[in-house]
Amino acid sequence: MVNYSERAAVGAIVARRLTVVRGDRTVLRGLDFVVPPGQITGLLGPSGCGKSTLMRAVVGTQGKVTGTLDVLGHPAGDAALRSRVGYVTQAPSVYDDLTVAQNLDYFASVLLPGRAHRDERRTAVDRAIRDVDLDSHADALAGRLSGGQRSRVSLAVALLGTPELLVLDEPTVGLDPVLRRDLWNLFHRIAADRGATILVSSHVMDEAERCHRLLLMREGEILADDTPEALRRRNDTATVEDAFLHLVDAAAARAAVHTEEAHR
Repeated sequence: MVNYSERAAVGAIVARRLTVVRGDRTVLRGLDFVVPPGQITGLLGPSGCGKSTLMRAVVGTQGKVTGTLDVLGHPAGDAALRSRVGYVTQAPSVYDDLTVAQNLDYFASVLLPGRAHRDERRTAVDRAIRDVDLDSHADALAGRLSGGQRSRVSLAVALLGTPELLVLDEPTVGLDPVLRRDLWNLFHRIAADRGATILVSSHVMDEAERCHRLLLMREGEILADDTPEALRRRNDTATVEDAFLHLVDAAAARAAVHTEEAHR
């Protein structure tokens, strides 16, 4: 296995002792990890384990972060990253009273202001709508779209600037199996054709098999950082979900031993 220092030299995201405290609760507990460039890294774990907090830290919108977190060679949240990172939250970020095309036109005007960029904006909007397969809904009001379609509009917004890093917070939640498959196919095309790095979170373990690499989280800690194949092999399991459960049980057993020793 490649060691931390070797991976950090080529990492799209590099975290060292990353910690987030909210009130009296430590949400992220001294995380060390590296997300390799040009691949899909899945951030998997149960709801409430800290996935969304970690993603907000990566895009620079999370407060009370300690440790170090570098993104594309800059500190997370640096102004130089604004056009290089695309972020899709769990809640669709669209204006209901605008059409799909108008939503994208608006956000494109923010990314590429001024008359000189008018043709470039049009090209970016058309490409993003085509990427998420909403050509037939381009003139539909966002407020009249289904939940899955609205999610795709948010994804199209994130794709406008052809970002080098896409941070996707549970983008397939609530979607039907066909649309989930189509979105994952899109993620793989973006990574393969554009060389983009994708960090995508989910609590659905069968989506783990679609990722190049996995970060498995539990209660603010990373239990594993490896490929799906290596996780299955190392834990002698048939699926990543079984490997995750094995790691959870092992972590619980270690914690019980530590607790017992502390009370002796």
